Amino acid sequence: MNRWSPRPAPGEPDGLILFDGVCVFCSRWVRFVIDRDPERRFRFVAIQSEAGRALAARYGIDADAPQTNAVILDECIWFKSDAALAVLAELPATRGLRMLRVVPTGLRNPVYDLIAQNRYRIFGRTDACMVPSAEDRDRFIA
Repeated sequence: MNRWSPRPAPGEPDGLILFDGVCVFCSRWVRFVIDRDPERRFRFVAIQSEAGRALAARYGIDADAPQTNAVILDECIWFKSDAALAVLAELPATRGLRMLRVVPTGLRNPVYDLIAQNRYRIFGRTDACMVPSAEDRDRFIA
């Protein structure tokens, strides 16, 4: 098992997505999920927040240079491409993409890593974490 393999996360909030709050691409991912999550299953925490840093530390993610996003589903934490596919599998509009899980992580994660390592250069970054709309504010952990 490598360090980014899914592993147990007992007691963690279900449906919690840890993301890089200053990354434009990551913030767009959060907006994408919000727009396709009519059941409001997912909640979000920026890795730059106190709660995000604590969660990252528990699972070996460097909060100052994150190499992955993460999602907690059914007391399991998922990383990198596994995390993205786990979220997509839960959203009604994108459930069909779960079939991409047949592609081995050894092929998926290098693509994920290439995007993650270049995300600021390609998509940009902001000086502060995204500010959720008033209607979505309750879905974010400060």
